[in-house]
Amino acid sequence: MMSEPHLLLETLKDLKSEKLKEFKWYLKKKGIGSTADLEKADAIDTVDLMEAFCTPEGAVEVTLEILRKLKENNLAEQLRSKQKDQQKHSETAEKHREKQVSEDLEKRFKERNKREDQQNTFKDKRKTIEEQSIFQKYCHGSTSAAVFGEIICQKLKEPIDQSVYKKTARDLANEIRSNCESLNGNRTNMEKHILKTLAEEENFDKYMNYIHNPRDHFKRFIRGEVSRCITDKFSVSVLPKMKENVELLQQKIMKAAHESTEHVQVNRGDVGLWLKSFTQQISDVLFFSEKDLSGVKHDDVDDYNFLEYVVRKELTAIMSEISSRFNTETFPSKMDLKFRPDELLIDHFSQCCWVQCPFCRAICTNTMENHHGDHSVPFHRVWGITGQFYSGTKNLSISICTSEVTSDRSFYPTDSDDAVLWRDYRTAGGVYAHWSITPDSSDLPYWKWFVCRFQKDLEKYYNKTFEGYGKKIPDEWRKYIKQDAIESLDL
Repeated sequence: MMSEPHLLLETLKDLKSEKLKEFKWYLKKKGIGSTADLEKADAIDTVDLMEAFCTPEGAVEVTLEILRKLKENNLAEQLRSKQKDQQKHSETAEKHREKQVSEDLEKRFKERNKREDQQNTFKDKRKTIEEQSIFQKYCHGSTSAAVFGEIICQKLKEPIDQSVYKKTARDLANEIRSNCESLNGNRTNMEKHILKTLAEEENFDKYMNYIHNPRDHFKRFIRGEVSRCITDKFSVSVLPKMKENVELLQQKIMKAAHESTEHVQVNRGDVGLWLKSFTQQISDVLFFSEKDLSGVKHDDVDDYNFLEYVVRKELTAIMSEISSRFNTETFPSKMDLKFRPDELLIDHFSQCCWVQCPFCRAICTNTMENHHGDHSVPFHRVWGITGQFYSGTKNLSISICTSEVTSDRSFYPTDSDDAVLWRDYRTAGGVYAHWSITPDSSDLPYWKWFVCRFQKDLEKYYNKTFEGYGKKIPDEWRKYIKQDAIESLDL
């Protein structure tokens, strides 16, 4: 049977090129993959991207959702049908495995017990005697408890995996917010670091993305910072957190198994009571319930001490296996998209105002979305960087909002042929009426440096010029160097 990635690839290959393009657009809207990656991605690359951001099952669900939006209902039904066939095949394989477990279990436990006897020669004799006693019970008829215990642990694998990665992601998000200089404050602080990074890189395309698509740029920046933190500190921070979470989870599960055994013995209950007690005790840390074991025969289980023993021993092996897979490559791919540390931080920083100044596109710094009162920013920008130009010319504007509001000059609101005096800019209505632009002769050297550094790029990008009569870039702007621009952000 084909795996989920192969099913997805087969499905995407059936999409026409335009539909595949639209499919990738929906992926981008869900935060799966960057614009650059998706634009050049073929069907194989697209599946790889989904695998990097989702679990295999999650990728199938995302694909089904998008296919229905594309009205590709037949493809969606085919994919769902193939997935069900695959699941049936997996269930058949699992039943076969359970049979193999039952047949092989006695041999395995004998070998394990022999090894443990050798290892425990100098350890607590009482513990050795207890385990020997439990093992002997198994040899005399505890096969059902042994099989059921191993099945429980196998079923716990995926929930344990998810829980460890989810808890670690939250721990990391909190640590990064505390220790990462660019992310340990509010969005205004982060924007300062974004501007410093842009200046250091001197990448014009990234500047344009920041100016015209600020939310997208902020997301990219956060993902980059988180990725760097994870890579740089994986062995000293991420890995210890994951191992600690594994140990805590293992202790929780073992305690639940032990207390469930005691509960059944005190109340003279059956295996159903044991299972109910066990699943309830771990429900706060794992997505696991009695339903996950529906169809698994366990009515004849009556040796609860041995069941607890099997769970304890098998769980140790499973935890060791999970821990062995921890590395920088699997860490991001194993997490559900919404629980990734970068997505948690994106969600945190997105809960603020994103309205841009209608003149210079500076972002309102209010920390609340849909806030009361006017929008405002501490520093406005040079108009020309957004493509604003003087009416009737092809000259990019060198005006700055805070100085213009004191002038007698006028501007033309968007989609209007009626000039409005700058000092009365609010009377233009619409978005203009909701901005508070305070008259101020001071301005940020950063954007003056930017205009001079990228003058030719801006002129080419907007197909206009800064060279018009009386509209030229002032000579004093050209005195600023990159270091001046960066340092001005801290003033």
